[in-house]
Amino acid sequence: MTIKHLVNEFLLLSGFTANSTSHTEKIISAFGGLIGISGVFLITHLLIQTGTLDSTSGILVIASMGASAVLLFAVPHGALSQPWAVAGGHIISGFIGVSCFKLFGNTFIVSGAAVGTAIGAMYYLRCIHPPGGATALTVVMGGSVITDLGYQYLLVPIAANLLAILLLSLAYNALFTWRRYPAHLAHKFKKTVTTKPKDRQFELTHEDFAAAMQELDSYVDITPEGLADLLELAKQHAEKNITHPPEIIAGHIYSNGKIGSLWSIRQIVDASPKNSRPHLDKVIYKVLAGDGGYETNICLRSEFHQWARFEVIKHQQQWIKVEVDD
Repeated sequence: MTIKHLVNEFLLLSGFTANSTSHTEKIISAFGGLIGISGVFLITHLLIQTGTLDSTSGILVIASMGASAVLLFAVPHGALSQPWAVAGGHIISGFIGVSCFKLFGNTFIVSGAAVGTAIGAMYYLRCIHPPGGATALTVVMGGSVITDLGYQYLLVPIAANLLAILLLSLAYNALFTWRRYPAHLAHKFKKTVTTKPKDRQFELTHEDFAAAMQELDSYVDITPEGLADLLELAKQHAEKNITHPPEIIAGHIYSNGKIGSLWSIRQIVDASPKNSRPHLDKVIYKVLAGDGGYETNICLRSEFHQWARFEVIKHQQQWIKVEVDD
């Protein structure tokens, strides 16, 4: 096992995966976080100064709102970022945190119970929002400046912060057509591209994906509409597939087009001259990603051609198909 293979396995285990978002998208997300949190401070302060909200605590923004800003401005179409998840997650978790403190105090067991109960409540009420766990914990462990507020904590700062950050997220993401928030707006106004489907042995459906997600039995941060969009895009890409690449050429990279653990990317390191006799026409290949990680092997060109589904190149840390002219 090579060092490169070990490093790759470590990266996969750690979850350090490729990110295909553009630099523009990353900058928009970062600037959105700046606008979001600064705006929350300003709006909450103005609401208190004008007497619209009554607060004597001096707390303008809860720390967990920073985590919400990451989701709202970096992952605006994620299931965990939608309005009910954000508002419900914070308010419900805050209520649980206040109630746990009032009933049992602020021991470490109570802290764990507050977060655990908040997770369960968010799950059942369909508003999973990770920063909500921090909101529940903050009430129990935040000291007298927070615990003295009691249930008023749900209004100021939580509700005031939520109103501000949701409005800012709605306005900011609306500036970019591909980032409209909530996710339903992005789905509703998405321009669909119709293509003439080719014959497929099996047709994947939305229901197939839903059944697979249920069998996975793990929370997936994607909305049903987002899943439908992803499925449709996957179908459009599948319709561009060809059965096998026209040629197997030294130096080129190929994929077997499979999914999951069977997926593999191989590069032809060397190949026999094209005029070689069939039983001598061989290629040497190296596995660059997926099944067979970093192995080097040799086989007949005809065998490799049968294995290969299409040619690929690496672009922004992702393997993409090489378009073939008809």
